[in-house]
Amino acid sequence: MAGAGRAESRNRRERDESAVTRAVNSVFRFVRLAEFEILFVLFFLIAFLIFKDLTSRPEYNQILVKKPGASFWPY
Repeated sequence: MAGAGRAESRNRRERDESAVTRAVNSVFRFVRLAEFEILFVLFFLIAFLIFKDLTSRPEYNQILVKKPGASFWPY
């Protein structure tokens, strides 16, 4: 039963740690668990901010505006 002794030792060590250490450890444990989801959300957030920045400038906004009398692909 080496696993039971290890778990007991870990529980005792966690009880001896300060509240700040336990909080930081739980945050790191959560980040390791949800790493993919965090990166997925960050990717779309950054892409949204870049797209929003580009479309807010008048000179770049002309890309998205259909010009009267222009063909479907004017280039």
